[in-house]
Amino acid sequence: MNKRITAIYDADSAFGEQFAEFVNDKERVPISIVSFTSLKELNNYSSDHGIELLLISSGVSNEEIEQIGADRVVLLSEEKMIPFGEPYPCVYKYQAADHLLREIMEEYCVASEDKGYTVVSERSRVVGVYSPVNRCLKTSFSLAMAQLLSRDLKVLYLNLEDCSGLAGLTGEAYERGMSDLFYYYRQGTFSFSRLGAAIYTWGDLDYVPPVQYPEDLAFVSSQEIAGLIRQISEQSTYGTIILDLGQMGKRAADVLEVCDGIYMPVKEDCVSAAKVEEFETYLAASGHDAMLKRIQKIKLPYHCTFGRRDNYLDQLLWSELGDFTRQLLRKQP
Repeated sequence: MNKRITAIYDADSAFGEQFAEFVNDKERVPISIVSFTSLKELNNYSSDHGIELLLISSGVSNEEIEQIGADRVVLLSEEKMIPFGEPYPCVYKYQAADHLLREIMEEYCVASEDKGYTVVSERSRVVGVYSPVNRCLKTSFSLAMAQLLSRDLKVLYLNLEDCSGLAGLTGEAYERGMSDLFYYYRQGTFSFSRLGAAIYTWGDLDYVPPVQYPEDLAFVSSQEIAGLIRQISEQSTYGTIILDLGQMGKRAADVLEVCDGIYMPVKEDCVSAAKVEEFETYLAASGHDAMLKRIQKIKLPYHCTFGRRDNYLDQLLWSELGDFTRQLLRKQP
């Protein structure tokens, strides 16, 4: 993927260099940042290179900014209270790096839409996790698998449950998520940069927060969900996408069609077995019988070693479930 040139200028050299390193290490981000601590060096660079996005200290005068000739400018403010009347959009620079990156990506969305950019990349492998059975550790398994894979691969975790509980597990107050991506897709304005603006990070794992309200998922058709997932897999730079499906009823079949592989957690009781049989019968009757070959049923080990939920995601990796998931992944081609 050819990344777009972004320049950052700040008198604090450590800030500019560290943020540039943070962004440049992320393959999912469609921009490459070059850091400067001298306006003279920045002007010399801009005379030979087109700068599509300039991140610059709010203390620099408008005249000096205009001389640089960047396509789009975002001011870096040292104050949380952003003054009105600024000719350029402004972000607070002393916040978590991933939060700052999301705000900058919002501005990049506008710039990239103005120029009609698209991203060309290899299609991601999509792994679905679904079960018609409740309380089967589906989400815990999905999160464990996503975290383990993210140690060696670029992985994106997407949760399609109406009430996932993910905000309570991560302690994040989400501002963007799947609700926004569904809106962009239905409006025909989804893009790789909009995806980047909605991504949060847990350790090495990137994820998009689930829908804000259950209605946001209920009012989207299964074809639209599948279309969005397909577009993400074609336009993003992730090697693997983990798709954690909730109780979507028979709509799940259309979404699972975009998956290259499917894990189905099951339980041994007769009621659970009957639910699985009914779902398989539906797949065969509705023309999705080829999907049955891609479904791998798994019986997950129940665990009782967890403490507080604020470090549940970390504990997953060292639980019986984490060990099971490691062994399962080692057997995969």
